[in-house]
This record gives sequence, C-alpha cells and structure tokens, in this order.
Amino acid sequence: MDNFITSFYNIWNVKELRKKIIITLGLLLVYRFGAYIPLPGINPLGISDFLEKLNSGSKGLMQILSSFTGGAFNRASILALGIMPYISASIIIQLMCIIIPYLQRLQRDGESGRKQISFITRWLTVGICLIQAPVYLISLTHQFIPFYSSKTAYLIDLNTFYGKSMFWIIGIIILTSGTLFTMWLGDKITDKGIGNGISLIIMSGIIARFPDAINKEIFSKLEIGNGGLIVLFLEFLFWLLVILFSVIIIQAVRKIPVQYVSHYKSLGLDSQLIHQKHQYIPLKMTAAGVMPIIFSQAIMLFPLTFSDYIKNIKIKNFFHLFQDIYGLWYNLTIFILVIIFTFFYTAIAIPVNQMADDLKRNGGHIPRIKPGKETAEYIDYILSKITLPGAVLLGIIAILPSMVFRMGFTQNFALFYGGTSLLIVVGVILDISQQVNIHLLNYHYDGLMMMKYRSNRYIK
Repeated sequence: MDNFITSFYNIWNVKELRKKIIITLGLLLVYRFGAYIPLPGINPLGISDFLEKLNSGSKGLMQILSSFTGGAFNRASILALGIMPYISASIIIQLMCIIIPYLQRLQRDGESGRKQISFITRWLTVGICLIQAPVYLISLTHQFIPFYSSKTAYLIDLNTFYGKSMFWIIGIIILTSGTLFTMWLGDKITDKGIGNGISLIIMSGIIARFPDAINKEIFSKLEIGNGGLIVLFLEFLFWLLVILFSVIIIQAVRKIPVQYVSHYKSLGLDSQLIHQKHQYIPLKMTAAGVMPIIFSQAIMLFPLTFSDYIKNIKIKNFFHLFQDIYGLWYNLTIFILVIIFTFFYTAIAIPVNQMADDLKRNGGHIPRIKPGKETAEYIDYILSKITLPGAVLLGIIAILPSMVFRMGFTQNFALFYGGTSLLIVVGVILDISQQVNIHLLNYHYDGLMMMKYRSNRYIK
C-alpha cells in the first residue's frame, strides 16, 4: 500500500505528467457522457425496453458489438457506431498496402506518407459510416423494436414519410459525426494526453461495462444453489490467473543476438573489427497483438448482421449455426481463424527482408549467420517457431469466454475472461504504465543533471 501511495505521489508530482493525465481523463469523460445521449427522436425512457428486447434475442452477439462502445450501441446513442468504423478502415488500408503499389510507396515515404495514408483512412471511415449507419437504423426501426412498442421508444411518428425521412437523414448524419468526433477525441488524447487515444477510448467502453458484470455475477452466485462465496472466490481467482496468463503472452519476447561492428582509424592505420556492440532483436511471441481476434470476429459478425435479410432458407439455417457466440461451431471457426490471421498479420507487421537489409546497412549481423538473404531466412524461421504457440494461445483466449460461460458464469462477466476485451485492457494498461515510467525516468534524469550542473558551478 505504501508503494502504491509513493508511486501515485511521484506521478502526481510531475507537472507535465499530471497535466497529461488530467487531459486524458477529461476527454474520456466527454466520450462517456456522449455515450448516454440518445439519437434525436429516441425516447430515453423507452430505451430500457429496447435494451431488454435487444439482449434477449442476441445470444451474446450484441454484447460483442456493444463492448467496444461502452453500451452506446444498444442505447441508441449518438456515439452508437463508436470508433469501430475507423478500426475497420485501418484494417482495410493495411491490407490494401500489400496489394496496391501506390500505398506501398506512401508507407516508405516516412512522415509525409503516413499523413497521406491517415487522410485516406479517415475518408474511408466516412464511407464505412455511411454504410453502417443505415444498417444500424434499419435494425433499430424494424428488428429490435417491434411496432407495438414504438410509442414508448420514439418521440416521432415513424409511420409517416416525413417522420421516417427526418429520422433517417438526421440519424445518418449524427452517427457519422459521432464517429468523427470520437476519432478527434482519440487524436487529442494521443497528442495532449498519455497513451494511444483510440485504444484508451475502446478500453474505457469495455471497462464501463465491468461494474455491471461484477454485480450480476455476485448476485447470481449468492443465490441459493449457485455455489455461494466459495465459488465466487474461485471464479475471481481464476480470472486473476487468466489476466496473468494474458500479460505473460503479451510480454513474451524471443531475443536474437546481434553484433554491430565499429570502424575507426588508429595511429593513421585503418582498423576494423576492433569494437563490437552486442545487442539483440526482440521478436514478440504475439507480434500481431489483438488484431487476429478483431479480424476473426469482424468476419464472423459481418454475415450475421445481414442474416435476417436473407430469404434463402438453406443459407439462413447455415448462418444460424454461427449465431450463438457460445456455441461449438462459432468457437471452432473463431479458433481456426485466429491461428490463420496470427500468421497472416505477423507476416505483414514484421518485414523480415527489410530488417535484414537494415542490419546489413548499419554494419550489424547475427552471429554465425551471413548478412542478407540468410539473415532474413533465419529471422523468418525463428518467427514461425514462436508464432505457432502464440497463435494457439491467442485462439484459446479468444474462445475462453464461451468456455467459462458453459461452466456457469454469467454472460456479461464471461466476456471479461478472454477475447478482445481482456487483451485490449491488459495491452493498454501495460502501454500506459510503460509511458508513465518513461516520463518519471526523464523527470528524475533531468533533476539529476540539474543537480550535477549546480554542483559543478559551486566547485568552480
């Protein structure tokens, strides 16, 4: 406890770091406030009925969609689409950078190229919003709120052409603007605050659902016949072990030793191989991070979103097999897709040929491995060996919520036992703690340099 208080005091004592934390918390508070503002025409008092009907038939499907927005998705909020259109656009652009030569050139152009890619990503985000917003409004008006409850859920008459047209036009504009506003908040957090803004916004939405999930789990286990305090204690103990397991997976690194050779002139003669700096290349076991799970869930959720509008009975029944996120077929498919996408995204994220060329250009080499092609093959070999167990472990984490749900955990609490939610929260917290430590080290280093400068002046 004393260490925690001391750490908190040290963090708060750094003026720049304190300012960044206040800005970050303030902008996140603005986002959370916006998540509770309903769309124009939606009756806030009728949203509870909407939530009940939405969750009753979703079989957990909407919990995944809602977890990234902190419940804004199934509150019919102005931020219902959240940051997901931007994430989808970023994924599409990353894939297109492999295929389109123009985007490949932009990637190699440094800062100017990154700005242009960011500009393209933002416009693609607007296009995705203009597709997702009408689909969301269709679901809102026809699927999730039946006609008999429309009087309590809406403030306008959707049975008239004028009322429906105004609701659609205003809804599409506001939902798109809500996503753009969320992107702006994320950029401001990244620039003025601490941590990655987009990741923090997603994490805040996930954590916002955590207290409710905890309460439901506690009340469920305290009921007669559900195990009581002992089972509840074991559940939380297992949850802490899962978090520890996730931290180990994220932090696991395979170090490849590297030697850099310095060249210098001594006594007028050229000398080489005189000084060697020993370093290493860190290869993470899960270099793809949480992206394979996001890819896999996006692929699974996309056809299910439109399955209710398919007329063919055979195709509809086929999609129905994957409707239950706690079912066998959904989780088996997710597990396989996560393994495939882990290898795919690792190949994109780690350019082994470029790493080998950079090593050769800077005078570095791996011991007993020739520079150039052999170095690239060796790095790729090591990467494939550590990616396989990483992919399998990611697949286990992805299907862990359904496994614990089958063991008797409540639906909401089960989502925090793995999958994207847990990995995002753990990854963001580790990133923030690393950035805070860097700020503290810089602060203490500057203080030591100032003390050294003053002592030297005093001696003189």
